[in-house]
Amino acid sequence: MHRQLPSLNGLRAFEAAGRHGSFKAAAEELNVTSTAVSHMVRLLENQLGFGLFHRRANKLEFTDQGRAFQPGLTDAFDAIARLTEQVTVMQAGPVLNVGVSPAFALHWLIPRLTNFNRNHPDVEVRVSAGGAMHPMRDDWTCAVRRGTGDWPGYAAEELFASTLIPVCTPTIAAGLRHPRDLSSATLIVVAHLREQWTWWFQAAGLHASIQPANEVLFESSAMAIQAVLDGVGIAVAQLPYVSDALAAGRLVSPFPVSELKYEDWYLAYRPMRKKDPALLAFREWLHSEAELQRQAYKKLSSTQPLTAASHLKEFMSAVTR
Repeated sequence: MHRQLPSLNGLRAFEAAGRHGSFKAAAEELNVTSTAVSHMVRLLENQLGFGLFHRRANKLEFTDQGRAFQPGLTDAFDAIARLTEQVTVMQAGPVLNVGVSPAFALHWLIPRLTNFNRNHPDVEVRVSAGGAMHPMRDDWTCAVRRGTGDWPGYAAEELFASTLIPVCTPTIAAGLRHPRDLSSATLIVVAHLREQWTWWFQAAGLHASIQPANEVLFESSAMAIQAVLDGVGIAVAQLPYVSDALAAGRLVSPFPVSELKYEDWYLAYRPMRKKDPALLAFREWLHSEAELQRQAYKKLSSTQPLTAASHLKEFMSAVTR
């Protein structure tokens, strides 16, 4: 099919000028003169047969057509840039660009990457911020994310459950004998995951709300976990975020553990990337690490209250082998 496209240089000039609101700023981005940008936009307008800007003394204002045209061009140029990066990466050699939430990256993936790098020194690993709150990007080789596994256009392979568990430092745990004791504690809450505490209270048999002595609110799980590690208070956390700290004895779970599944973690990728060498290597490694985490879950489900370091080392040993 023969495409009838207007001048690409004119489209770039118009899109940049519309995004910045001036020919001067667009010229700086495109590394040309303001006069050149103005000229390219004028030629584009002549080619289209309608105006795109009202040219005022000190600013540009969209016409109705220009206002409707500009956002779609920005999306199109962004898509071209992503596709170019994707193809360039494929030509450069084995590159793994994995999208993952900051908390999962900091407290589970990154501590284990040394093992992957040791066995696959030829694969260049790039970790990008992305999780349940971020859309998946086309330039990612894959993503590790929590959810139901239903992402149109993606293959999803289950890794392990996202079990919720209350955690705090051993010092704080010493003053907690029953979930009711949380009324005298500081609860750490993630703003968009506040319901996790409610779910855990119900799983622990507390159907009435606990009114804690204090509450500290964080915008992300990564910040909340760091606050727990620093002894700010007690949080209900997804086990992958705290498994290493539990194994090391830096954190403990002060109450009998109620099995509480919170969705699942998946490896997600575009089917067209299935034979990507970097993905093949990462996929095999990730599933082996996931098996260790599942073994830890089984130990955890059958263990008594997790208040002793000896218990912790016993049931979490699978994670650190």
